[in-house]
Amino acid sequence: MAPRLCIPYPHPVLKAPAADVPEITDEVRAIWRDMVDTMEEMPGYGLAAVQIGVPLRLAVVDCSEARGQAVLMANPEVLHASVQPREHEEASPNLPGVSAVISRPRAVTVRFLNEKGEMEERDFVHLWATSVQHQIDHLAGKMYFDHLSPLKKKMLLAKAHKLRKRG
Repeated sequence: MAPRLCIPYPHPVLKAPAADVPEITDEVRAIWRDMVDTMEEMPGYGLAAVQIGVPLRLAVVDCSEARGQAVLMANPEVLHASVQPREHEEASPNLPGVSAVISRPRAVTVRFLNEKGEMEERDFVHLWATSVQHQIDHLAGKMYFDHLSPLKKKMLLAKAHKLRKRG
């Protein structure tokens, strides 16, 4: 498998909810492998399939120090979220050159189909929780900057547009 290109914002696939994955097939596993390769090349902590133009509810996350510990998820959904927030600077390869500090729940319990096609529930904390929530947002057609105030979002997008024009 091989890394794929991340599509540029504001491509329509980034703004629309992705389709559920009915079952784990060899095709789904191949997409996951490409996603892990793409995430590792960025380097990043996670990737949603929509970021590479695949409109399916697939995500990968690896926040381990050694790497190689990617969690592969289909149809992830947050079941429980802590009330304690955690702030983290977030960015996206779909809108390079800009980032923003986003506040999200510090811990989440997520249910998803795993690579064996089994329903799994897993707890994620700190950076893992942030990355999982970031990917789930992507699968719902949201970007991290959608959590910003309208003014901050407008400023961030204007900066990104300026950087893109410079080439």
